[in-house]
Amino acid sequence: MRSINGIAALVGQTPLLEIRYTFNGQPRRLYAKYELLNMTGSVKDRMAFYIIRRAIERGELREGAVIAEATSGNTGISISAIGRALGHRVRIYMPDWMSYERVQLMHNLGAEVVPVSKAQGGFIGAVKMAQEYADENANTFLPRQFDNADNVEAHEIMTGPEIETQLGQFGVAADAFVAGVGTGGTVMGVGRHLRRGARKVRIHPLEPANSPTMSTGKKVGSHRIQGISDEFIPSIVKLAELDSVVDVWDGDAILMAQSLAHRLGLGLGISSGANIIGAMKLVEEMGPEAVVVTVLCDCNKKYLSTALANVEPPQEGYITPQVRLQSFTSVR
Repeated sequence: MRSINGIAALVGQTPLLEIRYTFNGQPRRLYAKYELLNMTGSVKDRMAFYIIRRAIERGELREGAVIAEATSGNTGISISAIGRALGHRVRIYMPDWMSYERVQLMHNLGAEVVPVSKAQGGFIGAVKMAQEYADENANTFLPRQFDNADNVEAHEIMTGPEIETQLGQFGVAADAFVAGVGTGGTVMGVGRHLRRGARKVRIHPLEPANSPTMSTGKKVGSHRIQGISDEFIPSIVKLAELDSVVDVWDGDAILMAQSLAHRLGLGLGISSGANIIGAMKLVEEMGPEAVVVTVLCDCNKKYLSTALANVEPPQEGYITPQVRLQSFTSVR
């Protein structure tokens, strides 16, 4: 018999890295959760696992049900793996401009992938099509990652406590946390844990400067940081509970992801590059002794057909050209 408990050991308890670097020649350090060691190699495994586990416990996900979800990639990969491990059919609706590797990974994991064009509504169209499928097929479970409070709770009870404990191994406590917003579950959940007991920890959402959805309240522009800023502000994101939005240019995020690979051997996706830059910006704002934490969301292998594998020209105002990455230390 297939059980969700058999998957539990594959999700969470990932390392925390202390990354040392110089910024304009001055020594700095920041902390980052290394989420590549989850079941399918991304932070989204945490949310997918927890949502599915809670749905089983509540009787919402029944035997033989189809799991249908709209995603920009990593959640779809996570749900494909966990859903198939439990014997469920998985149907993924995804904008057709996401990386080739993401689509192939979902196919390889046994999911049906329905591409959604911009003419069909893009990401918002994908959400609508998943709902329409559920309306027409009774035994369908919708994780609804953008609206599901279990997404936030997964990070409040898993990721946040891990970060706190691991920072303790370095002899420090968090002053700030920053993370790019796709669904917003990570920044909301980790933030709630770190702020419990009225602790004064700054919690910052991050978005592409090219496409400032949270800052403007609507889809604006376009960007190349797959997995964040998906055309709308998810309902689980409570901007009033958060500190100011940090913005990062997509080209700078690409340069930083490339630098992390070239200099430190850390093969990371573009959103991880963005998160590192966001953390560096906060260190400069708060002071070199500030303990700023972020998340390394996934690996570079899903982006080898994207701009991550190309030469990216530096631009005025970018952070990466001012940084020299030096070393990292990890703890479990």
